Amino acid sequence: MNSIARHFGSIKDINFKNEILAGLTVAMTMIPESLSFAILAGFPPLVGLYGAFIMGFVTSIFGGRPGLISGGAGATVIVLMGLMEQYGFDLGLEYVFAAVALAGVIQILVGVLKLGKFIRLVPQSVMFGFVNGLAIIIFMSQLKQFNNDGTDELMTGMPLYTMAGLVALTIAIVMIIPKITKAIPASLLAIVVVFGLVFGLDIDTRVVGDIASVSGDLPPFHIPEIPFTMETLIIIFPPALIMASVGLTEGLLTLNLVDEMTGTKGHSNKECVAQGAANILNGFFNGMGGCPMIAQTLVNLSAGARARLSGIVASLTILAIILFGDFVIEKLPMAALTGVMMMVAIGTFEWASLKTFKRMPMTDVIVMIIVTLVTVFLHNLALAVLVGVIISALAFAWENARRIRARKRVDENGVKHYDIYGPLFFGSTMSFLEKFDYKGDDDAVIIDFEESRVADQSGIDAIKKVNEKYKEAGKKVSFINLSQGCKELLEKAKVDVKVSPDKPKFEMVYDDKFNE
Repeated sequence: MNSIARHFGSIKDINFKNEILAGLTVAMTMIPESLSFAILAGFPPLVGLYGAFIMGFVTSIFGGRPGLISGGAGATVIVLMGLMEQYGFDLGLEYVFAAVALAGVIQILVGVLKLGKFIRLVPQSVMFGFVNGLAIIIFMSQLKQFNNDGTDELMTGMPLYTMAGLVALTIAIVMIIPKITKAIPASLLAIVVVFGLVFGLDIDTRVVGDIASVSGDLPPFHIPEIPFTMETLIIIFPPALIMASVGLTEGLLTLNLVDEMTGTKGHSNKECVAQGAANILNGFFNGMGGCPMIAQTLVNLSAGARARLSGIVASLTILAIILFGDFVIEKLPMAALTGVMMMVAIGTFEWASLKTFKRMPMTDVIVMIIVTLVTVFLHNLALAVLVGVIISALAFAWENARRIRARKRVDENGVKHYDIYGPLFFGSTMSFLEKFDYKGDDDAVIIDFEESRVADQSGIDAIKKVNEKYKEAGKKVSFINLSQGCKELLEKAKVDVKVSPDKPKFEMVYDDKFNE
């Protein structure tokens, strides 16, 4: 019972009004987006809504933290479009469902093996670039609503003025209402006001029903009709792996973002398992799958939601609309939803990151810009984060490689000492090897690692080379204050060096079993 209470929180701490209103607002913003993504990928419209319902419901109950909203995200759907284009509607859709289920299996394995913690390796500059890129994508995607149906041509005349006016009204309400009252989520109020205005005055403008019908039944159980062969696995594994990676990357970064915004701590591995379970269900219940959605999550948080109830309400609202409320939701003006999503994009952008340009290291600025550009232009979140992490890691390695130093001194017995400072690893080994005067030194030399640490096998190999060079020169060299782990690895590598039993300041971080 205690674990259940910790997972869901105390009932007395839940603000039911905020949670329910936030859930309704999230559902209103998720429905048109899910429909748009499904149509973009060539899926039946209901496949998008089924995906939003299943992802939202499962992850809200079993996910890694309260407040996180999952649904049919465009980042994962884009990965599956190739199957539809290559294999046609009927067979392609079956491959999509199979790939979604397989992606879920991969995500569960990541969670069970507790690999979700590696999201900690993503630097802050990458986070900034990721969030800013997503904000730009969200905003730019809303501009398509100003085009004529089915074309890339901008509206003209009264339809354009009407659309722009209603979007401006929505944005104004979202901006002004929080300054007056926070009793009702501004986004939900904006949707209701614009809906009432359009319906009451019979204004001719695009509505949700113009995108697709949202009427349907409960998600049907369906085993993907594909041959269970190695050839099929070869077809679906690459998109499944990419979808799993993109989903986990976006999901865990969003989880970290919510952690920062709420001052609480989520559980990354639990989120991986919940995402995986939801995607497996999607694969067998005609859903397009998905992952946590940063835009809807921010809508949820901005509406005051902090518990799991809002996500459950949002997903059940989507299901209820599929079953009973299609005649209402299909009349919602797209202008209202567009305005809300534009404000979400503006709120998502890390404006503070622009102010810190002068205070950030130039490497971090470059990483942030590159990640933003890759996210915006390639729409590949996993690639954007990977590129950012690699650049940051290389910059870190280069910076640390420059820190290796050797202070030279001669003690009272006339023995020359080299006091090593800084980490010895693959990036600093060349500089380390150049610190010693192999031919010019006296017959006895001591190399002290009290202020250094050996970080990898390259460091071990560098010690071996120094030892060999002094031996070739006919000199005796002793290594003192090496960590126990380093000594054991030297023994395993059969490196004959003289070491001291002195205790080093830094234990070697080459292998966990040597850490103290």
